[in-house]
Amino acid sequence: MDHPHERHRLATDTDDGMIVIFSGPSGVGKTTITRAVERSIPGAVFSISATTRPLTPADVDGVDYHFVSEEQFQEMADRGDFLEWVNLFGKKYGTPRLWVNEQIARGRLVILEIDVVGALKVKAQLPDAFGVFILPPSEEVLLERLRARKREDEAVIQRRFAEARREIAQAHAGAIYDRFIVNDVLDRAIDEAVSSVSGELARRRAGVR
Repeated sequence: MDHPHERHRLATDTDDGMIVIFSGPSGVGKTTITRAVERSIPGAVFSISATTRPLTPADVDGVDYHFVSEEQFQEMADRGDFLEWVNLFGKKYGTPRLWVNEQIARGRLVILEIDVVGALKVKAQLPDAFGVFILPPSEEVLLERLRARKREDEAVIQRRFAEARREIAQAHAGAIYDRFIVNDVLDRAIDEAVSSVSGELARRRAGVR
């Protein structure tokens, strides 16, 4: 009997896909960088997380996130539908296991934008995942960027800043990330991210074929 999280092999499957994990603190610009990587590398797909966060006017369901209720999310977690899931500031986010496995089997580059805790969970299950951590030029610059977004009051900003410092320390301490990229000049950081990921993908494919 098939495992509920396994899929039937297709004739078109190539098995030379790759997962790349992008992490970095709030305000560091990682979403801009990851979306640029997605656009720049043929066959790249961005993993869309399920979340219990409320849908905002700027969100598109199924494009930004899959928006689900607390009950739906818990059912999915209980079934083992997530590669990883986390609770951030009271809202849950989960990476869809079956979809990710399908894309890898089809030879695609699957981009996960997740935090360090989530990255640890993914690497434990998929140790071949390639990890990239986006760093700010300095803590002072990161704090300035968080304030410049003008989305939150100072207390929330300070909480995010403290979380960012903890996340950066955790990223450096572990063996999760293969590349650390400083987002000082955005175009340069994008170029470095694209070349790092495309280079790793080419090296792996050269070894497969």
